[in-house]
Amino acid sequence: MPVDDDPARPWYEPGVFTLAEGVFRIPLPLPDELRAVNAYALADDDGFTLIDSGVVLDGVRDRLAQALKELGAGLGDVRRFLVTHVHRDHYTQAVALRRDFGAHLGLGVGERASLAVMSDPSTQAYRRQLEDLRANGAAAVAEAVLSVLPEEALPHEAWEAPDEWIEPGTLLHAGGRRLEARATPGHTQGHLVYLDRAGAMLFAGDHVLPHITPSIGLEPAPGRSPLGDYLSSLHAVRALPDARLLPAHGPVTASTHARIDELFEHHDTRLSLTAAAIERGASTAFEVSNLLRWTGRERRFEELPPFHQMLAVVETVWHLRLLTDQRRVVATEDGEIVRYAPSTG
Repeated sequence: MPVDDDPARPWYEPGVFTLAEGVFRIPLPLPDELRAVNAYALADDDGFTLIDSGVVLDGVRDRLAQALKELGAGLGDVRRFLVTHVHRDHYTQAVALRRDFGAHLGLGVGERASLAVMSDPSTQAYRRQLEDLRANGAAAVAEAVLSVLPEEALPHEAWEAPDEWIEPGTLLHAGGRRLEARATPGHTQGHLVYLDRAGAMLFAGDHVLPHITPSIGLEPAPGRSPLGDYLSSLHAVRALPDARLLPAHGPVTASTHARIDELFEHHDTRLSLTAAAIERGASTAFEVSNLLRWTGRERRFEELPPFHQMLAVVETVWHLRLLTDQRRVVATEDGEIVRYAPSTG
C-alpha cells in the first residue's frame, strides 16, 4: 500500500509514496551511482498519467508493475506518459510499454533532433561527445570511452518517436490537475518541467536536482551554449511562484527557489574556477578539467572512470564556451584543438 513520503527514508528505496491526493512517487532502479529515477503517477478516472518512466532494463518493468499493483492497477492502466526529456532513464521504458500496452507518449518538441540521431542505427552512440573530446585535447579519454561504450549504450531501437511533440506552454490535464509544460533547455535542448500551479508542485525532471547538478548538453544535438541556456532556464523557473520540488533523482523538497539559488551559486563558483585555471596556464578543456575537482566528493579527474571523465571534459567545454561569450577568456583553434587564453580586453 502507498505510504506518505518520509524524508528520513532513503529516497531511492522501492515503494509507492503519496505526495498529495492522487499523486504518487515511484522510485525505479538504475544501474549506476544515481541509484534510481523517480516516476510520478497521477491518478485519472480511467488510469494513470506517469511523468517519466525509467530505463528499459531487466527488473525495472517488474518494479513499476509492483508499484502499480499497490495502487490497484497494472501496466496497462498507464494511459499516458509525459516524459521530461529524451535520456534513457526517463524515456526508454515508456517506449517499451507503449509497444506492449498502447499508452500515449508525449515528449518536448525540442528533443526532435536528438531523438532522430539516437534512433538511427547508423549513428555511433555519444558521437558528438567523442568529437568534443578530441577537439578539446582529450583524445586519450575518447579512446578509453570507446572501450566501455558497449556497457553504456542502449540499442537504437530503444528509442522511437513519441505520439505527441509537446510545445512549451501547453496546458495538460492529469488527475484533475492542470500541468503547465515549461521549456527548460540546458540539460537537454527539449527538456520540459511540468508546473502544477494550484497544487504548488514542480515536476522538475533533471532541471533542478536537490543534491547534485545535472550534466549540461549531454545529447547528440546540443545547442550552441547549453550552460547559457541552462542558467536562463533556471532564471525562468525562479520567476515562477515557488513550489515543492519533485525531482527525477533525489528526495522531494519544500522549495524549488531555494535549490535554484544554490545552483546559481555553484555555477558562479565553477565559472570562476574555470577562468582561474586558464589564468594559471591551462589552455584546453582537458587541462582545465584536470585542475578542477569533481562530484560532491571533490574527486580528482584521474580518479574518475572513463565515462565520467568524458562528462567532466564536456561540462568544462560548455563552461569555457560561456566564459568566451562573456569575454572572460579567448578561444582560438590550434590545428584541430580548441585552445583558450585569458582575455586582455
